[in-house]
Amino acid sequence: MQAIVTVVGSDKVGIIAEVSSLLSAHGVNIVDITQTILSGNFVMMMMVELSAADISIDELRDLLSKTSEKMHVEINVMAEKVFSAMHRI
Repeated sequence: MQAIVTVVGSDKVGIIAEVSSLLSAHGVNIVDITQTILSGNFVMMMMVELSAADISIDELRDLLSKTSEKMHVEINVMAEKVFSAMHRI
């Protein structure tokens, strides 16, 4: 199963490290990643693969929510199929 993880917030040191470390610790593979700074705001989108993960997408969402609060950024997780359906033209 693939999912889309988005991270948005004020730019600060360690956002990528914190999120990618959490994913790695649970066997979640980052398939693709893009990031940029828009007017001082950090914006990152990742496609992740959960097939070898030791947690479900709901558990991942909960863990990233705690990370989101700690880092004062917004982190969202959505199943790739749902994301694609929502953004289909």
